[in-house]
Formats: sequence, C-alpha cells, structure tokens
Amino acid sequence: MSEGALRGTRLGAASYETDENVVLAPRSDVYYDCPNGHTLSMPFSVEAEVPATWDCHCGARAALRDGVTPELKPMKHVRTHWDMLRERRSIDELEILLAERLEIIQGTAYSEERKSA
Repeated sequence: MSEGALRGTRLGAASYETDENVVLAPRSDVYYDCPNGHTLSMPFSVEAEVPATWDCHCGARAALRDGVTPELKPMKHVRTHWDMLRERRSIDELEILLAERLEIIQGTAYSEERKSA
C-alpha cells in the first residue's frame, strides 16, 4: 500500500481541510425589529441586497431597523368552487338542478327498498 493512502477513512466521513488562509467575504450586521419586541441580527455580505422584512422566530414579520417599510401588494382573491360555479349558473338554475338530483336519489332509494322487500 502506498504511503500517501489514508487509512481508516471512508468517502464523505470528514473533511481534512482547515480554515487556514481562508478569507471570508466582508460582512455587515443588519438589525430587524419585530412588532412583538424581538430584535434580530442577521449577517449579510456587504454586496448583498438586504430584504426589507425578515420572518421572526415568533412568526411575525420583522421590519428592517431604520429602513423604508415596503408597500403591501394587493392580495388576489382566491376563487373557491362556489365562486366558479356561480360564474356558470344562477341560483334559480342551481335550485332546479338540486330538485332534479333529489328526485333521482329518492327514486333510486325507493327502488332499492322495493327490491329488498
């Protein structure tokens, strides 16, 4: 076996690199204030675009300290099944369909009762 081989290691077990001669990108600490009184400190690269809001650990939206508050985008209304149905049919049409379906259901239930008797 060659002398350069590493004994007792397996692929992905550990890294043999050290932190020597590693230069990290310049960073700055950015502070966010939560409406619940929490303060968050996040390190960002000096070159990075800093977001105006950050999710706090309590679930609230923390705003950038001394930053401009972003404008809220208008929320799009979520269309439900009922909304889509109402686009296709009026209430009067739906009542007629309901009456027809009830007649069919009651008719099949009546015929099943006659078969079992």
